[in-house]
Amino acid sequence: MSPTPRSDAFPHRTRRRYPALCWVIAAALLAASCGSERTPTAPSPPPVVRRVIVLGDSLAVSPSVAQSFPSDLQARISRQSLPWTVTNAGVNGDTTADGLRRVAPLLQADVGILILELGANDGLQGIDIAVIQQNLSAIVELARATGIRVLLCGMETPPTHGLNYSLAFHDVFPSAARQYGIPLVPFLLAGVFLVPELNGPDFVHPNAAGAQQIAANVWPYLEPMLRQ
Repeated sequence: MSPTPRSDAFPHRTRRRYPALCWVIAAALLAASCGSERTPTAPSPPPVVRRVIVLGDSLAVSPSVAQSFPSDLQARISRQSLPWTVTNAGVNGDTTADGLRRVAPLLQADVGILILELGANDGLQGIDIAVIQQNLSAIVELARATGIRVLLCGMETPPTHGLNYSLAFHDVFPSAARQYGIPLVPFLLAGVFLVPELNGPDFVHPNAAGAQQIAANVWPYLEPMLRQ
């Protein structure tokens, strides 16, 4: 009589297959996992920082460069984390003619906006209105030719040279803004002119608080340009 087969004759072969089968499954899962990994993407480059140039006179550097209205504009830009930096190109006593002589080297490739703050000394000196208009126009056209946007700052002058001169002087700035389609700060010294606590000992140039007020006058017109 043939011996009765043991009940576990085949299971021992299955058990021997288990380790090999586990390795196959593990390898397949590993391959699937590796294949599903996404290729790491390179970090986004930092935004390009562009410059705002303030082409101005003593009003742009009073009471000092560190406390001037361009410096306060820079502080506002930094608080908003905007990718812009301000360069103060103000010079005491400058007229529009002086600004025209100085502007070309300032219009570098990284400049995006020119704040044109000139004319106060022209008015005090009684320079011919047509000359002021020509100088401002020439500065605007030079900036626009290089793709730089212009923010024009309006100014007033006392009737030292007659009321008609003061009225004509007032019209220079809005006329230029309309001609070139550029934004205009109506009066740079609004809220500062003739306010003793916002001016220095000469009652002409702003103190630190006055410079902050000038920056507040400019900011509503500058900020939208920075965000474009």
